Amino acid sequence: MPDIRTRFAPSPTGYMHIGNLHTALFEWLFARHHGGQFVLRIEDTDEARHTPEAVTVIYEGLRWLGLDWDEGPDVGGPYAPYIQSERVDIYRHYLARLLEQGLAYECFCTPEELEQQREALRARGLPPRYEGRCRRLSEREKAALRAVGRPACIRFRTPETGQTVIRDLIQGEVVYDNALLGDPVIGKTSGFPTYHFAVVVDDFEMRITHVIRAAEHLGNTQIHLLLQQALGFPSPQYAHLPLILGEDRSKLSKRHGAVSVMDYAERGFLPEAMFNFLALLGWSPGGTEEILSREEIIQRFTLEACSASPSVFDLTKAEWMNGEYMKAMSGEEIARRLLPYLQKQGLFEGNPAPERLAWLARVADLMKERAPLLTTFTTWARYFFTDDYPYDEKARKRWLTKPDTPQTLRALADRLEALGDWSAQSIEAEVRGLAEELGVSAGQVIHPCRAAVTGTTVGPSLFHLLELLAQQDVIHRLRRAADQFAEDLPAD
Repeated sequence: MPDIRTRFAPSPTGYMHIGNLHTALFEWLFARHHGGQFVLRIEDTDEARHTPEAVTVIYEGLRWLGLDWDEGPDVGGPYAPYIQSERVDIYRHYLARLLEQGLAYECFCTPEELEQQREALRARGLPPRYEGRCRRLSEREKAALRAVGRPACIRFRTPETGQTVIRDLIQGEVVYDNALLGDPVIGKTSGFPTYHFAVVVDDFEMRITHVIRAAEHLGNTQIHLLLQQALGFPSPQYAHLPLILGEDRSKLSKRHGAVSVMDYAERGFLPEAMFNFLALLGWSPGGTEEILSREEIIQRFTLEACSASPSVFDLTKAEWMNGEYMKAMSGEEIARRLLPYLQKQGLFEGNPAPERLAWLARVADLMKERAPLLTTFTTWARYFFTDDYPYDEKARKRWLTKPDTPQTLRALADRLEALGDWSAQSIEAEVRGLAEELGVSAGQVIHPCRAAVTGTTVGPSLFHLLELLAQQDVIHRLRRAADQFAEDLPAD
């Protein structure tokens, strides 16, 4: 196989969504599997919508997932510039060639006239397309329109007969009738090219061998193949990835929750877990394994193993996979990644001492079996970092509002206050000793204690949890809960 060159060519017009990242990942994997080049190109020919901030978001999303690029706006390369707005002279050269050869023409139709044409076609039950009003204008007619100041765009003169056959590496053979296409705009009145024209020129100029993109672009490939033929360009091989659907099997959108790449980062997903999860959307590595390293995925990846059917973004499965990665990490590594989340919530100091980081690593080690996301530590495990945590409804109803709970909590606070050795073993002995003294099961002390100290009914080993909290904090929480819920008890 010749040197592989793929490209990720996002438009900086908004946030970097998960579908963009999925496409970039597959392009990157294909290039890395074959030892090829992965090119980043910014397609900013939509002057009205692109923003510099959106370019920054693209960089952030790719880097978060661990995708690097061999050529691009920030690293340069042999086919620079890699930003389309800086390549306008190149596009004008090729537009002029098509005009000279009669393969493109000026169109002077106004937006109002174009809309009238579309409405007429709809009224006849036909798909809206440009019918070629300016296709056969004489030079005299063109001159007259220019004289009155009519702006002109440039349209590509598509074949009016025949078919365009797309041999897609994932979707198979797809055939389109040329008569249904109409003549697309390839040069705007502003002098900028349209997406269709710029992408064809750039893929040729940058020697792209494989175009891997979302299935929603499959219809555009007809125009691209025809333009390549008209310009005398070789066509890259195309592979169109299936759509990603929400769990209700509709197209993934904002209503399904986090869609922006960095939304998932903020929710506490690990980039290596998301890398693994996204790779399995629409691709099968063979076998039954689901937890695969980056190196294993690169080694196994092929387009032949990609599905033509849509994939479902199952958030529950994504969280499960993230949890598996968390379990495999050391407490120190989780603590390093967790720290910014805690600091952002005001739950940890800005420049922690080494002993505090060592303590955080112990917390992470204790919690990692039950923490699917990094943000779990700032929500469900908030009690490790602050006394300001809620008592959930189950903890209130099942334990904290029982008539004998305040007395049990006060008795436990007294015992723990006298404890000289603040270790899990010593704490357990005092808890079980109190249960024996009260003539109840150990659970009748353990569960109210957990509810008071953590605000919830579930969690890691209570005794190891308490060991990681300051002794005075545990005693304070026990007495606070005893006082609060004693006041809520009905009077005799």
